[in-house]
Amino acid sequence: MNIRSLTRGDGVVIGAAVVLFIASFLDNYSYDGLPDSVDLPNLWESGPVLLGVVLAGIIGAALIVVSRGLPQPRKIAGLELGAFGVAFAVFAAWSALGNIIDPIGGLDNIGEGSDRSPDAGMGLILALIATLVMAAAAIATPLVPALQASLVPAPKPPAPQPYGAQPPGGYGYPGAQPQQPYAAQPQPGQPYGQQPQPAAQGAPAAQPPAADFSPFWFAVPVTRPLFAEDGSGGQIAELAPGTWYLAVEQRGAALVAQTQDGRRGVLQDTSGIQRG
Repeated sequence: MNIRSLTRGDGVVIGAAVVLFIASFLDNYSYDGLPDSVDLPNLWESGPVLLGVVLAGIIGAALIVVSRGLPQPRKIAGLELGAFGVAFAVFAAWSALGNIIDPIGGLDNIGEGSDRSPDAGMGLILALIATLVMAAAAIATPLVPALQASLVPAPKPPAPQPYGAQPPGGYGYPGAQPQQPYAAQPQPGQPYGQQPQPAAQGAPAAQPPAADFSPFWFAVPVTRPLFAEDGSGGQIAELAPGTWYLAVEQRGAALVAQTQDGRRGVLQDTSGIQRG
């Protein structure tokens, strides 16, 4: 599980789940004028609240976070785990609202003395707030760019090394030398990864373009797909935040990126990338 792939929206979901767990140990009901010696039940002692609010909210938060951290999306019955998590979070908020409106399930409508019926306790009120925040964050994260930012930012590239010093990292880190096939070292003015072409006899050597592209390391702010170079539109990999990738070519606004295992593809969305 890649922790760096979590977003700020996922952080809000985690925080709401923690608040919900704390609220589950507080009072479910509240009576006016009741002595302090009376021990009121908490949320764990009410079956409908435990199943429909507490466990549904915690399970929903866990599914959302786990689905975000997995390298490849997992599906249940054709739906991704994240979709199940959002559904659980919304259901928990809906159930909490129902329990706030009618804490004892209609028993206050039977017989005399209905004015002595209990109100919602502090635990139930706090659970409603936590589940509402959780559901709102789960729904808004794919829509709000501020919530899509990485929860744990990518580490900064190391400081430049003195001339002749060995770079501290291997492949996948800024400062490391890009790996190239034997006898395929690029020449000045030659795009990265291409074999030098011999000039025809009597023909002048081709002049390099005015603005040559230089390979560089970069990290993405959120998880983004990497598509095949042949233009078929197929996804060959997924770039995750917190990992450095090598840009080897530029095609308009897109970049040709190389992953740690040597796969190359086109990164179409280059907005907000961090250069190493």
